[in-house]
Amino acid sequence: MTAQSGIATGETAQATAPRPRRRRRGLDPNQARRALFLVGPTLLMLAIVILYPIIRGVIMSFQKDSGLDPATGLFVSGGFAGLSNYTHWLLQRCGDTACPPGTLGSQFWGAVGVTFFFTVVSVGIEVVLGLWMATVNRAFRGRGLLRAAVLVPWAIPTAVTAKLWFFIFAYAGIVNSLFNTKILWTGDKWAARFAIIIADVWKTTPFMALLILAGLQVIPAEVYEAARVDGATAWQRFRMITLPLVRPALMVAVLFRTLDVLRIYDLPAILTQGGGGSGNATTSLSILVVNQIRQGFNSAAALSTITFLIIFFVAFIFIKFLGANVNEAQAPKRKGA
Repeated sequence: MTAQSGIATGETAQATAPRPRRRRRGLDPNQARRALFLVGPTLLMLAIVILYPIIRGVIMSFQKDSGLDPATGLFVSGGFAGLSNYTHWLLQRCGDTACPPGTLGSQFWGAVGVTFFFTVVSVGIEVVLGLWMATVNRAFRGRGLLRAAVLVPWAIPTAVTAKLWFFIFAYAGIVNSLFNTKILWTGDKWAARFAIIIADVWKTTPFMALLILAGLQVIPAEVYEAARVDGATAWQRFRMITLPLVRPALMVAVLFRTLDVLRIYDLPAILTQGGGGSGNATTSLSILVVNQIRQGFNSAAALSTITFLIIFFVAFIFIKFLGANVNEAQAPKRKGA
């Protein structure tokens, strides 16, 4: 009996004893070459399509544009310009309409203000409407068909959307006829700006609602049931449960839309005929870059570099601060940390 117990104890010890870990085999040199061979063409294509234009644009931004020298009246073929292209854009200011002709920085600050105005107002309205559309997610007959119909504006190309709203906001269009008004929507300063915002909100709010709805789908229904049992009101459930748990998806949606509006071009260019409006009331940074290309490639390259740095800085703020806070809230705290 004792011998059998000893044998059983030994077998149990062998069964519970940790097995020695196998050493990981090093990466086969042939596999490393094969991986580089497979990934190499993609990296080369990305370098050609993305890296080379950025480097080339930065180099061009430090060159002078070819043209007549205003001091001598002679034709000059360019040369090294230093930071003169950047200082012309950044340091010279004037109003929307009264600007010295030929001044590179005559419209820059106005375009910056217009671009950020579109960004703040459009994204703010889209966040509110997107949250409302995503939270009103009750089960009813035809819900799938309604979701598909809501996504139709987002699927329409932006150029088609701009032309559609151009006819809607025409002087003899649907809006003025419906409300019995005589507003020049594509020519007046503030009317043209809000016309662009309305068209942009109509097109991209479904995208915002779709991303927020994807974040809401991962919230367990038991959390809301427990809150109802505890007596929480609808506003308390939204503020204490929905907003904190949907925040990662909301931040991603806001980041995507912010970067998209900062690069806005085709909607104001088509809707207001090149970003004109009253003076340059709807001229965004992207429209200003395209207009400047017709006058000089190198000065346009400097403006493109400034625009790239502005967008990069905004993306850095979102990822570094808002994204870091979300990650810290999701990550469990370690003991002794």
